[in-house]
Amino acid sequence: MAKYTRLEVAAVMKDNGMVPLFFHSDIELCKDVLKACYDGGSRLMEFTSRGDFAHEVFGELNKYALAELPGMILGVGSVTDAASASLYMALGANFIVTPVLREDIAIVCNRRKVLWSPGCGSLTEICKAEEMGCEIVKLFPGDLYGPKFVKGIKGPQPWTSIMPTGGVSPDEANLKGWFDAGVTCVGMGSQLISKEILKNKDFEGLKNKVKDALALIKTLR
Repeated sequence: MAKYTRLEVAAVMKDNGMVPLFFHSDIELCKDVLKACYDGGSRLMEFTSRGDFAHEVFGELNKYALAELPGMILGVGSVTDAASASLYMALGANFIVTPVLREDIAIVCNRRKVLWSPGCGSLTEICKAEEMGCEIVKLFPGDLYGPKFVKGIKGPQPWTSIMPTGGVSPDEANLKGWFDAGVTCVGMGSQLISKEILKNKDFEGLKNKVKDALALIKTLR
């Protein structure tokens, strides 16, 4: 069962401004990555469900977070159906992120008061998601839409909270564009947790990268 309510998770997403995204089948590597992000100041991690037995890895990772990393909020991304969402919530997922807007996922998450963030690509989809109780909308793929799209949405709907994923990097110009447009937070995967970092097991470097990105976001707001 989730430890944090959807409102608590939404508040941390807004406060942190960044949600790291990551998947690997090696549980020990996942623990090292999670610890590096935690030590860098992140209190959120989206574990992307993209491999065989991913739910088993997540279950072990969440047990580690609960025991060793107080305040760390783990959620799951790339969830495509209600059954998968329910499975991950049974393993303690605190939020569910999806690539598309699905009502069946909204129903099971709302029933448990777990934050769900659906991938949307139009104002109509965003409005529909909010009607179904969505707190923070995922703009996906972010690089296809860009900051101008966010600014356009925020004009008629200043209450909408948006998290772009895809096309987000930790450099200043990129982050400035998104936050100037009015995003609530950003999702960041391989641009933050790169193949080079994983290959070299440079967890100290990852910690510093996360720390710098979070500091930059605070200055840009």
